[in-house]
Amino acid sequence: MGRINITMVILCILWLQLSCVQCHGRIIKNSSTELPTAPPAPLHFKNRFQRIFLSILFGMFTGFICALVFAWLVRSFVRYINKAPILKGPVVFSPKIPAKTLQSALANDTQLLGSSTCGKYYRTVLDNGLTVAVKRLEPFESGSPELHSKSCKRRIQQELEVIASLRHRNLMSLRAYVPEPDRFFLVYDYVPTGSLEDAMNKVRENQLQLSWEVRLRIAVGMVKGLQYLHFSCNPRILHRNLKPTNVMLDAEFEPRLADCGLAKIIPTLNLPAASTYSPPESFQSCSRYTDKSDIFSFGVILGVLLTGKYPTDPFFGDTSTGGSLGRWLQRLQEAGDAREALDKSILGEEIEEDEMLMAVKIAVVCLSDMPADRPSSDELVSMLTQLNSF
Repeated sequence: MGRINITMVILCILWLQLSCVQCHGRIIKNSSTELPTAPPAPLHFKNRFQRIFLSILFGMFTGFICALVFAWLVRSFVRYINKAPILKGPVVFSPKIPAKTLQSALANDTQLLGSSTCGKYYRTVLDNGLTVAVKRLEPFESGSPELHSKSCKRRIQQELEVIASLRHRNLMSLRAYVPEPDRFFLVYDYVPTGSLEDAMNKVRENQLQLSWEVRLRIAVGMVKGLQYLHFSCNPRILHRNLKPTNVMLDAEFEPRLADCGLAKIIPTLNLPAASTYSPPESFQSCSRYTDKSDIFSFGVILGVLLTGKYPTDPFFGDTSTGGSLGRWLQRLQEAGDAREALDKSILGEEIEEDEMLMAVKIAVVCLSDMPADRPSSDELVSMLTQLNSF
């Protein structure tokens, strides 16, 4: 009963509203017949409304264009402020090197220490008696107008600033550089012991004895330097030109990697065709050089430390790349004759021989043709340090 009552009430309300609407309609109809109709809106009122609308639309469009122009000006100004100027004169990162006398010292008679695909090394003495190693970098030899542009020189300068910021005990620190119109002079600490290439040449000529402990220390120091470049630097830095001539040794035979990242800033340099320590993928035009490419180069050097031989030794057959050394080591390992690969001058205690045989396995893995099969520098540090305590 309650629901029926509510329904009846609602129907009554709706009927009343409908009746009111009909009555209101009759009143409006009757009144419309009596009252005169309103005159139409004047024409000038419509034109005024159109002008106001067009003015608002034009103002919005003009404001949008002005905002875009302002944003472009601000962005251009910020870029100009952040753009590194092309520096002139010596840029020094060490308080021991006098900037005023550095450029004049480079012009004096210097002693040639060696040369590589990245330039020539010299030994020179500054006015304060400090002996430094100087690399003459000539990236503009091709004479291409693009290489002489300010943008190219500015890019090289920025890359040198990044290299100068590297700090690790197993890296050669860039102490200063001197930009000139057609070349750069890079200043490093002078290492009288020389490079790993010099040391191995003395070993082959029986002028120097390098024990397995020293050779393993050199290998571990090299990998720690690569680990710093690959995992501690942001963005990651690739060496790109790792070979014995770029591994300097101090008085304690602690290695320091030289020329880190220089190959990236030399536009005219074609490293893959110039080094027997380059990985096979770097000889393919469409391949990308990665940190695993540095690992391949390290594997060749580790093979040199173990065998005492050059990777280009005719003993290995095809010597176009360091891969021939890797294939030779792999064949010996598969045949169970890895001991035949070891340098006879360092064979001694049984424990050291076991460590060297394990190092042969590590070298073979580093020399894998597929980059994905090679370990990272981070993994190599653990693998090599487990062979001995450091």
